[in-house]
Formats: sequence, C-alpha cells, structure tokens
Amino acid sequence: MGSVDVIVVGAGWSGLSAATELEQAGYRVLVIEKGRGAGGRSATRREADYHFDHGAQYFTARGESFQNAVEAWQERGLVARWSPRIEVFGSRPGSAGTAPDARWVGVPGMNAVLGDQAARLHCRFAERVEGLEYEGHWRVRTSAGETLTARALILTAPPAQAIELLGDGHPLVSSLDPVPMQPTWALMAGFDDPPDPGFDAAFDNEGPLSWLARSASKPGRPATAAWVAHANVEWSRKHLERDADWVAEQLAAALGRRLGVSGRPALMKAHRWRYAQCSERIEAGCLWQADQKLAVAGDWACGNRIEGAWLSGQAASGSVLSSLKS
Repeated sequence: MGSVDVIVVGAGWSGLSAATELEQAGYRVLVIEKGRGAGGRSATRREADYHFDHGAQYFTARGESFQNAVEAWQERGLVARWSPRIEVFGSRPGSAGTAPDARWVGVPGMNAVLGDQAARLHCRFAERVEGLEYEGHWRVRTSAGETLTARALILTAPPAQAIELLGDGHPLVSSLDPVPMQPTWALMAGFDDPPDPGFDAAFDNEGPLSWLARSASKPGRPATAAWVAHANVEWSRKHLERDADWVAEQLAAALGRRLGVSGRPALMKAHRWRYAQCSERIEAGCLWQADQKLAVAGDWACGNRIEGAWLSGQAASGSVLSSLKS
C-alpha cells in the first residue's frame, strides 16, 4: 500500500475516528502508529496478573453524536458504565465541573473501542513517521525505510511533535506552537493483599496525586489488587525528567498513605505522559490547511476530553472528505 487517498498519523481516538469515517466513505486509508497497538492515551497495560488503565481513566458523553456512538459500542459490549465509590481529598478546585450523569469505560480495557476500529482498518504499528513533504500530494517517510504517498494527510500527534514533522516554516505552526500541553506521571501499583480504603476512586487535591483508582472496580477487569494513580500537573512538570523508578517510589508512598497501606507494593511502575492534557480549553475542532489537504487534530483541539478527541477526528475527516470530493 504505497499510495493511498489518506494517511492518518496516530491510532488514538482522533486518528481512528477520522480513519473510520473515511474508510466507510470508500477511500483508501492507511493509519501509521508509533506504538505497538491502538489506544494513544487510552492505554491498557498488563503486568504479571495485574491489569492497568494507566492513561485515560473513563469518559463521558455529552453531545448527541457521541452519545449515539457510545450506545452502539455498549450494544456490542465494547464499553460499560462505571459507578465507583468516589472520595474527594481536600477542597475541590473552582474549575472542577459537576459529577457526570455517567462514567464510561472500555471493556476489557480503555482501548477496547480503538482496538476494534483498528482491526477494521489498514494500520501499521510500531512504525514512526520520520519526514513529511508536500508536492501536490503528500510524501511520508517512515522508520521502515519506505516513502508512502497520499492525496490528504491527517496528523494527530501532540502539537509539539506535529511541529517537528511539519517544520518551523509551515503555516499551521503559529496555531500549534501556543497550545499549552501539560505532562502527567502515572503509577501502576499491584498489591498482594487487597487494600480496603472504603472507596474505588478518588480525586486528590492535596499532595502529589490528583487521581487514584482501583482497576477491579471497573467492568470486565480481573479481580486483582491493581491501582492506578496520577500525579498532578505541577508535580509531574517539576519531576518530568526524573528516573521512572524514583518516580514510582515517590508516588507509591503517596498512594499508600491514601490507601492506609504500609510498605511497598508487590509491583510498581511509573509511566510518563509527556503530553497528557491541554491546560486551556480550545474549541477549534481541528486545524485545516486547505491547499495541502492537511488536518491536524487531537483532544487538545476540541475540549480536552475523549469525546473531544473523537469530535476532532470527525471534524478532520469532514474537511478531508469535502476536499477530496471537490
């Protein structure tokens, strides 16, 4: 598949949302993803007997189009409602919204919907895009040593990485460069003896953590004592370049205090999400360069949530569809 109608870079919610729409419209689409599988920040990892959603924890559905999609996924067993017992430590920040009507999770992991979509598409995993050129069509150089061509391109890498690929002189850089992306360190902790703190998840507004959750409380997860904790943005930014083992020790100690557990977990690993979230709400839908048939999309461009990522992909595919038909 050296020449296609559309190349989509990234197999997260935005990329696969767009690719699915274009494929269903009859276009030849290729998805290129640097990771080993679909999911992006809706990642799921298995370590020993433990199962961790160490990226996005759940999602909500507010708009009608996304609600319809969620209902279809629910009917197929790909998502289910999650109703955890939730604790709040400290005062809720003024920016915190009201509790959602429903929290949804993928089954058996947060990447379930994306894995299902990827299976229906032409995807290349564990392959990086190393160069882009536009000469009336797109030429995409990959880490596999190939140059692929496409009439249109959808780029769903984080803004800083999109700038690297497009080059400083590209017209969209002035819109991408100011996007304020923030990091998050995530802890995956597995215990031999299940802690019983009296809650399944918690918002933490004190100390280094911002969120903690018991994996087994989510539908379809194994009944092991697996917990995920996210550090807050300030702590994550301060310790962004620290060794992952050191980070795991610090966050495990903070998690232990919240769970009433002394001693180290049987398993603990830290993962750095360098571009975890946009610190400002942006409602661009996607960025569109019409003369190049180029869309840049992501959750950062449409409300900073999983629904926003999906909608951004829809906006990108809509722009591409219009341009290909003209």
